[in-house]
Amino acid sequence: MLNESIARLVDYGIRRGLTPACEKIYTTNLLLEVFGEDDYQEPEGPLEEQPLEEILKSLLDEAVSRGIIEDSVVYRDLLDTKLMNCLLPRPAQVQQAFQEQYIVSPKAATEYFYKFSQDSDYIRRYRIAKDMRWKVDSDYGEIDITINLSKPEKDPKAIAAARLAKSGTYPKCQLCAENEGYAGRVNHPARENHRIIPITVNDSPWGFQYSPYVYYNEHCIVFNREHVPMKIERATFVKLFDFVKLFPHYFLGSNADLPIVGGSILSHDHFQGGHYTFAMEKAPVEIRFTVPGYEDVETGIVKWPLSVIRIRHQDEKRLIDLADHILTAWRGYTDESAFIFAETDGTPHNTITPIARKRDGLFELDLALRNNITTDEHPLGVYHPHAQWHHIKKENIGLIEVMGLAVLPSRLKSEMELLKTCILEGKSMADYPELEKHIPWVEEFLPRYETVNEDTVVDILKKEIGRVFVHVLEDAGVFSCDAEGRKAFLRFVETL
Repeated sequence: MLNESIARLVDYGIRRGLTPACEKIYTTNLLLEVFGEDDYQEPEGPLEEQPLEEILKSLLDEAVSRGIIEDSVVYRDLLDTKLMNCLLPRPAQVQQAFQEQYIVSPKAATEYFYKFSQDSDYIRRYRIAKDMRWKVDSDYGEIDITINLSKPEKDPKAIAAARLAKSGTYPKCQLCAENEGYAGRVNHPARENHRIIPITVNDSPWGFQYSPYVYYNEHCIVFNREHVPMKIERATFVKLFDFVKLFPHYFLGSNADLPIVGGSILSHDHFQGGHYTFAMEKAPVEIRFTVPGYEDVETGIVKWPLSVIRIRHQDEKRLIDLADHILTAWRGYTDESAFIFAETDGTPHNTITPIARKRDGLFELDLALRNNITTDEHPLGVYHPHAQWHHIKKENIGLIEVMGLAVLPSRLKSEMELLKTCILEGKSMADYPELEKHIPWVEEFLPRYETVNEDTVVDILKKEIGRVFVHVLEDAGVFSCDAEGRKAFLRFVETL
């Protein structure tokens, strides 16, 4: 059984172009060593092709039966990453192949690297396929919704082991360059099958990789080779456009640099980008204006639930200058009548979520104005999902959500199934503790639908979840989208 599984994995590596055919014996021996096996017999005849997930499962089951690992997703993930690395070229070889493709075109290079990152199982296709995804029409365009199911749930034994494990300082975080080839531990994912492409951004060394969770097409991460905290400043705009000039078919954006409105990792300077068109990019400019000294730059307020200024020009340096001017003005801006405070008790509140791209021959920069002030009524943030929407989305609104893609918690899958059952069978939602938070919401939207049956109920739930997410985005806007909000927005614009 082990011989056959090893032979299948080596065959997979050769077929996918990860392993040269001339390295078949060498790769086989690497895999035998992982299992502490001295003997091997090549299976006779051609082997039936199997999906990678099935090949790895059979090898991991064998490892469990031999006592090599515990039967837990954490230990399985640590080992299967080691197994996959036996098939892979060294980092320098991947970098060379990337550069050879880049000579053809930047798009050819990213297509090669994205495919490699999937074939290597760094991006686990079979887990990503479990995510629920749909689109919902709104006043702001077609919004993307996803329920993230690709991150496996840790079992109690692994959670306990992680708690007892010594807190390591290497790598310093999951974005550090030191993750490349790292074997992992119970409280840090294995990255032996991870490869990084070195790039130069703002005359300094950075890394280019893909996100293992792929929330959208070719979801990439661009990170500083040094472990330094995120900071939105003039240099941020330089870095974004340096990348866009290298890969003009990709957008690149940054999370804000303050808690609540920032991303989950503020300790390491990084950006996220990819090859995908979000609803925000499609959204039109609804109010055009000019900034003195920048009359040559297309400037306007975007029709979007968050408060977004879009600037466009053929010379990215003009955009960098104007973006720096807008950032400086916003950092110090207070408008008490609109409940905008630059700071309270010395704590700064205003920042920006920027997104750069090249479109129709022009460089373009979207600047989403953010504020992280809290109150007794809104302890998690005034410009954060309000409590009435927490049954769907409670987490911070980061870069990905800002652009119009909801990343919703996995619990919603089972809750949607239970809600469907209650609605169709007339069961009381109050009998299910996990549904209590949804009761006011369902009682509000259900009467609006004349036909609720087996054929329509799932689409209704998806549509209403999408409506909630649009409200969440509106909550995150520092200026509301109504007439009064636009007047307040233009008061800020006048200060430019």
